[in-house]
Amino acid sequence: MSFRITGLPAEPFAHLFAMSDAELANHAAVREIAAGRYPCRISLTDAEPGDTLILVNHLHQPANSPYRSRHAIYVREGETTYDAIDAVPDQLRRRSLSVRGFDDAGMITDADLVEGTLLEGLVERFLGNSRTSYLHVHFAKPGCYAARVDRV
Repeated sequence: MSFRITGLPAEPFAHLFAMSDAELANHAAVREIAAGRYPCRISLTDAEPGDTLILVNHLHQPANSPYRSRHAIYVREGETTYDAIDAVPDQLRRRSLSVRGFDDAGMITDADLVEGTLLEGLVERFLGNSRTSYLHVHFAKPGCYAARVDRV
C-alpha cells in the first residue's frame, strides 16, 4: 500500500525568524542554537550543531475532538516541506516513534510504538484499516509531533 509522508508547510513559521526574543515569547516560541541534532518538522531533516531554530508550540491535531492536540516543535529557517511517497526520511528512521491513526472525525483508530526502521509495516497495518484516514507520527521519548502520513 502506498503512503505519503509530509512535513509541515514552511510559510506559517517564516515570520517567526524575523521576530525579537520578546516578540517570540508572545507567540509561545523561543530562538535556540542547536547543541545537537534537533529535528526540523518542515524538512524532516536534523539541524546541525550551531544552526538557528525556533522552538514553538504548534497545533498539530486541529480536529474538533477529544484528541485535539498541540506540542512543542522545532523549525529551521529556509527549509522546504518534506513530501515523499513510499519513502521514510532518515530523521524518522533513526528514532523510536509513536504512531497514531485517526478517522475523519479526529478520533483515534489505533496507536502503537515502533522503531523508525520498521515504520513501513506499521503504516501498512494502520492504513489497511478502512476507518483510518491519516496517521500522526510522534517522537516517542519527548512525545512531540514529527510528521503526517496519508494513504495514496
